[in-house]
Amino acid sequence: MSNPIENYALVSDLETAGMIGTDGSVDWLCVPQFDSPACFAALLGDGSNGFWRIAPVGAQESSRREYRDNTLILDSWWETETGAVRVTDFMPARSNSPFMVRTVEGIAGCVTMRSELRPRFHQGRVVPWVRPAGACIVAVAGPDALWQSADAPVDFSESGGSTVAEFAVPAGRRLTLMLAWAPSHLTSPPFELCLPAETALKETEDFWREWTAQCRYEGPWSEAVVRSLITLKALTFAPTGSIIAAPTTSLPGCVGGERNWDYRFCWLRDSALALSCLLRSGYREEATAWLDWLLRTIAGEPADLQTVYGLEGQRRLPETEAPWLPGYEGARPVHFGNAAAGQLQLDVYGEVIDALYWSLRAGIPVQPHMWSLVTALMRYLQKHWRDPDRGLWEVRGPQRHFVHSKVMSWVAADRAVRMGALLGRNGSSAEWRAMRAAVREEVCREGWDAEQRSFVQSYGSSSLDASSLLIARLGFLPSDDERIRGTVAAMRGLEHQGFLRRYASNGSGVHGIDGMHGTEGAFVACSLWYAEALAGIGRLDEARDMFERVLGVRNDVGLLSEQWDPEAGRQLGNAPKGVSHIALVETAFALQRSGITPA
Repeated sequence: MSNPIENYALVSDLETAGMIGTDGSVDWLCVPQFDSPACFAALLGDGSNGFWRIAPVGAQESSRREYRDNTLILDSWWETETGAVRVTDFMPARSNSPFMVRTVEGIAGCVTMRSELRPRFHQGRVVPWVRPAGACIVAVAGPDALWQSADAPVDFSESGGSTVAEFAVPAGRRLTLMLAWAPSHLTSPPFELCLPAETALKETEDFWREWTAQCRYEGPWSEAVVRSLITLKALTFAPTGSIIAAPTTSLPGCVGGERNWDYRFCWLRDSALALSCLLRSGYREEATAWLDWLLRTIAGEPADLQTVYGLEGQRRLPETEAPWLPGYEGARPVHFGNAAAGQLQLDVYGEVIDALYWSLRAGIPVQPHMWSLVTALMRYLQKHWRDPDRGLWEVRGPQRHFVHSKVMSWVAADRAVRMGALLGRNGSSAEWRAMRAAVREEVCREGWDAEQRSFVQSYGSSSLDASSLLIARLGFLPSDDERIRGTVAAMRGLEHQGFLRRYASNGSGVHGIDGMHGTEGAFVACSLWYAEALAGIGRLDEARDMFERVLGVRNDVGLLSEQWDPEAGRQLGNAPKGVSHIALVETAFALQRSGITPA
């Protein structure tokens, strides 16, 4: 059975990522890109679906582990009866081929280590042909090849479909194993395998520390903020500037349930939030790269705007199932691809125009066609903002008039008016002001529940929705408005043992909003939105308590998944989740502005 989700650490080369458990096993790796088929998929099954484990013989879990300060280099310490070792795992920033470096260093005594490599290509399904190739071992199947090498003599052998090596590591000795992917038609190993481990380590360490030195946050939660920013950088696809939602697929929101989605793609909603977060934190280069990706990706007919795209801006992300994978702790089906790409989600128009506005305010150079894009998006939205849609949560049930989608339509009109003023292009401002006023009037009439004194999830509904916490942040109403205070107070109805759900179920195990079975955990981002909203209305102690409660459920290396199950005390959903870390950074800035300090 797979490790608990919170047992996994992330390593990334800014084009793909590996997930490493506390047992020293790489249980998830897609090559050569985040959205490529997995060659290690034990995370969604068992050892027969592929992994690479390095650990002392007979040992179960490392004694402790941590990232080196301001880096994505993972150190794991193992203590045994015969001695102690440290295993250092990282992926250097990509120059050609993706490769992973795993160095074992003897600390005390002498420890016998075991490396077991079991690649299974095409999502944990295809057993490769493994053969010696000079000083390397190469595993080949279809278009893929994995090359393994060591920087000291190691005897590799075949055992039960795995390549296994055992070697003794005395105190003071280091031995490095490397693994690189290459197209299978190439007959020579990737040159990265010839790179000295010390060189790769220094270059990787320097890269991350130079990057984190740019961070502008200087508040009391700097460790958590920097770790979250590193995680966001690790989810960036460097060649295009796109940002994925998470590096995994089908990690469940309900263990054993059907809420299992593929998040290895670029949601405009999450990415637009990331742009604001990166700009606020001092990362203008990343924000500019994402903006360039956005303008390339959404070029075309405004009616065709999608909520999610591929790493290079691909539009077709067909959703398929993998029946050969039993799923994480039996959560099935396992999905690859995401049908949300075909949904109508009107809030995305607001997110895109909001991102363009804040980019303009930050001084990022305006591309000539950006204003044409804004006017085209607004032309479409003026005709369709009254339509029902699938909403922020991408429901697979009936379309509704979601309040958040309407609020984001207001944001689109508001930011378009402001951009026009900044650029001296006011030709449509009167129409957009009229739309802005009409949306606000309708939302305050149809989206407000006078009995609960709260904004609700959709017109005609009494259901609460955590997205209402964003209304003040977006500028739709000020924080001191009684309707905002009432909405924040009403969120007690979504609290779950100190955290916040995104919305409530109907009590029968089926969510009325989407008809899907199974309960969910509390949403990490929603809990952080709650903390920021509490700060905004002056409930400062409660805001700090909620924020620090979320900090307390990060795993041992500071990572957050999508959800938290307070009853079982475990993480749920795909991990690490970009929007959870974005919300952490934004909330830290908000609490700092409110003068809140740690307890």
